[in-house]
Amino acid sequence: MQEFDKQYYKIKEVAEILEVPQSTVRFWEKEFPTQVKPTRNAHNLRYYRPSDIEKLRIIKYLIKDKGLKIEAARTYLRSNPQNVSKRMLIMDDLTEVRNELAGLLRAIGGRKL
Repeated sequence: MQEFDKQYYKIKEVAEILEVPQSTVRFWEKEFPTQVKPTRNAHNLRYYRPSDIEKLRIIKYLIKDKGLKIEAARTYLRSNPQNVSKRMLIMDDLTEVRNELAGLLRAIGGRKL
C-alpha cells in the first residue's frame, strides 16, 4: 500500500499514481459515484483524498487486473468491499515478492521469470 504525504491530490497526480490517463480517472469517478467523491474547489477543480485514491486503486484492480466489466465491478464492490481490498493488497505483495525474486535470479545469472 502506498504512503501518502498530502491530504489532497490533483487529478494529474492521481493519474500518475495509478498509471492511467486523467480521462480514465474522470470516467471511473462518473461510473462509481458512491465510491469516489473528490472535493471540488471554487474553480470546480477536483481534489482527491488518499481514501479516494485507494478506492480508485481497487477499481483499477477489478477492471484492469481482474478484467471485470463496469457493472460487474460495481456489484463486486457492493457485495464485499473489504474482501476486494484484501485481495488487492495480497496481489500487490505477491507482485513485489515476484519482482524481488526475479531481480535476485538475474543477479546470480539465472533466466528471467
